[in-house]
Amino acid sequence: MKEVNCAELKKMMDAEEDFQLIDVREEHEVDIASIGGELIPMGDVLDNINKISKDKKVVFYCRSGKRSGAIVLALQHYGFSNIYNLKGGILAWADEIDTSITKY
Repeated sequence: MKEVNCAELKKMMDAEEDFQLIDVREEHEVDIASIGGELIPMGDVLDNINKISKDKKVVFYCRSGKRSGAIVLALQHYGFSNIYNLKGGILAWADEIDTSITKY
């Protein structure tokens, strides 16, 4: 599984790179903390596969990286080779990039 770390994602954001960021958490989790991106809860990803770009880098994230990692692994079976998991999820982001983000 391909992954990006928080520093790499921050660099991509700061450089305004053309990539897709997808949050696979539940809506109530987004209300607690978010780093942006499109919300497609884990259970809805396969029903929304047409919303996932095949032409640019796609980074998935969740709270700790486990759910998004499972999604990345599953989507590899659908021909996606441009997908990445955010290593450590939003918890790592809160530790390494933005300490004002609420950890839960």
